[in-house]
Amino acid sequence: MPTERNKKAFLYFSEVKNSLVFLFFFIITFFIRFPFFFRDYIDRDESTFILLGQSWADGFLPYTQLWDLKPPLTFAFFAAIISVFGKSFIAIRLAGVFLVVITSYYTYKIALSVLSKKASIIVGVLCIFLLSLFGSLQGVMSEHICIAFFIPALYFLQSKKTLGYTFLAGLLMGATVMVKLNMAFPIFFVGLYLIYEAFFAKKHINLLHVLLFGTGVLAVIFATILPYYLSDQAIVWWESVILAPLEYTEARRYSIFKLAPIFVITILFLFYAYKSNSLNFKNRTVQIVLVAIIGVLMSFVKGGRINGHYLIQLHPMLLILVAIVTQKLTTDFKLKAPKYILLIVLLIPAESYLEYANIIKNNYERKTFFNGEGFSVPSFIKNNNLETKNILFFEYHIGYWNLDTLPPTIASTHPSNICRDELFTFFDNPRKNSLEELKFIMEELRPKTVVIRKGRRILDKKEIEENEYIDAYLAKHYNNFATVENAEILQRLERP
Repeated sequence: MPTERNKKAFLYFSEVKNSLVFLFFFIITFFIRFPFFFRDYIDRDESTFILLGQSWADGFLPYTQLWDLKPPLTFAFFAAIISVFGKSFIAIRLAGVFLVVITSYYTYKIALSVLSKKASIIVGVLCIFLLSLFGSLQGVMSEHICIAFFIPALYFLQSKKTLGYTFLAGLLMGATVMVKLNMAFPIFFVGLYLIYEAFFAKKHINLLHVLLFGTGVLAVIFATILPYYLSDQAIVWWESVILAPLEYTEARRYSIFKLAPIFVITILFLFYAYKSNSLNFKNRTVQIVLVAIIGVLMSFVKGGRINGHYLIQLHPMLLILVAIVTQKLTTDFKLKAPKYILLIVLLIPAESYLEYANIIKNNYERKTFFNGEGFSVPSFIKNNNLETKNILFFEYHIGYWNLDTLPPTIASTHPSNICRDELFTFFDNPRKNSLEELKFIMEELRPKTVVIRKGRRILDKKEIEENEYIDAYLAKHYNNFATVENAEILQRLERP
């Protein structure tokens, strides 16, 4: 009988050990992300993190030799991998697998307190999907790193009441904010929630828990300052980690209409959950997850922008609440999953299937699984003995790493930073604006080799004057030496 079958299924899931759940999550995550182990770059940001990680592994603190707009633990993550495994895309991408598994596993652990084990496992699997599918999510983003700290911390606060676990949660939260500064908002909101609990719900925690939590957060932050303080460069940390992001958020804000969709969807969902009594807002797990969600959303408001990968910071918590409402609906209305649901689930990683085909094809045609212009362009440059001094990558800038060289200026660490002149003052750039920076690179450093993407605007469309300058300069002083896949390798016409 169906009821008997359902009962057996329930008993089966309830008896599954957490270690097996972790292994199950690892297998799914590895399968989805494995074909991208061999891609040169998936997102520009990841390439930049690798460059700064290499710089740190070489003995240069972040923001000294190279510069980018992230707190130091983002680069520490990559520096640690490079220090142990050398220049290995496979090691970096495998580390990304573990980040996703850790996040999904602790999302599952939080869900267990409010959902059945079967539903919690489904939440974990969906978390893997949302953190691994589509576009830049296959790379190792700073959001992957920070949420792998944040979700375990949230779990310890939600389920563990001891002082030791509270302090550990604080340490993890401190690591979170030193990976993504905007996570200060949900951490602050969680801190306020703990203060509220200490005064009004003393059965859970007391003021000592709050103090230990705050101490843990601050301990990690101060630990990141220490190497700069010891080398008499504390101002570098302050300007790069605190002041620069604040300036950037004010200078680069989206229209309110671009921010609206995720807010509208979340508010409508919560309103429905409240009106239908689908969520027990008095439940501690629901409360702490909701507080974290509100904190993340407030960080989006402050930041003034939402890129697709930013939602990694939101998905795990939102999944838990959605699952609670869904489980109640299926129970109340005796809804059953359609028989073809498994087929739909199997089709979700379609991009991974395509990438498996891509690496097989690449190995057949080029005798290597590694693919992308980040590999093929440096290989072409080496094979043809092209000049790499002051080489400039307007695209595929992971090429600096594969060529064992550096960007021509600190502003060009990330190609888009060339036009973020509001940030120049924070790394003492003597050039005052992006046009001056471009002219210095092209007319003073005079790179023999320049790499651009075929058929694509070199700089952002908003940079009208800068695009006009670089287009005219390249047309006059460079010719297309070769086209390698989607990359054009330009060579300077006159001698330096």
